[in-house]
Amino acid sequence: IINRAFYGIMGSKMLMTEDGTYTNAVYGFLSILFKELDDIKPEYLVVAFDLKSPTHRHKMYDKYKANRHGMPEELAMQMPILKETLKAMNVCIIEKEGYEADDLLGTVARRSEAKGILGTLAKWGQKEELEVTVLTGDRDSFQLIDKNIKVRIPRTKMGKTETEDYTVGKIEEEYGLEPLDLIEVKGLMGDTSDNIPGVPG
Repeated sequence: IINRAFYGIMGSKMLMTEDGTYTNAVYGFLSILFKELDDIKPEYLVVAFDLKSPTHRHKMYDKYKANRHGMPEELAMQMPILKETLKAMNVCIIEKEGYEADDLLGTVARRSEAKGILGTLAKWGQKEELEVTVLTGDRDSFQLIDKNIKVRIPRTKMGKTETEDYTVGKIEEEYGLEPLDLIEVKGLMGDTSDNIPGVPG
C-alpha cells in the first residue's frame, strides 16, 4: 500500500517537509487507511511490513525477485516515519525476518478467522464468526479468500482511490476457480514481477 501511495503521489506532487524529508508515501498511505477505517469500521487492525533481510523464498530460489530494483531513498526515508505514526495511533505493527508482509497478513487472516469460528458464545451456545478483510495491492492474497476472508484491492481512478472487494463468488466469476486453486495457476504461469519462471508451454 505504501509503495502504491509513493508512486501515486509523484513528480510535482511529491510532498516534503521544510527540511527536505519526503512525506508523499506517508500521506498517501494514511489517506487510504483512514478511508478504509471509515468504510469498514474494524474492531481490530494490524499493519504488516517487509524487512530488508532475505526470506525463505530467496533461500529456496536464489533468483526470487532478482529483477527488482532496491527501494528508492525517497521512499526508504519515509518508512520509519510511517511506523512511528502508526505506533502513535496505537496500531499493531508486525514484521519478521525471513517472511514477507504478505506471509504475515495471511497468517493473521487465517488465525483470526479460526479464532472467530472457534470462539463460542457460551451463553447462547452459538458460534461467533470473525469476518476478516485483507487490504493489499497483491493479488497473490486471493488464495486466502473464503467464506470469512475477503481481499480488498485499492486502485486509483482519476486521482481518487477506490477499493474493490474480492470474495469467493467474485473469484469464481472472474477466474472460474476456487480461490485455493489460484496457487496452482500461479505455479504453472509463473510470475514475471517476482522473477518466477512458469512451466514452459
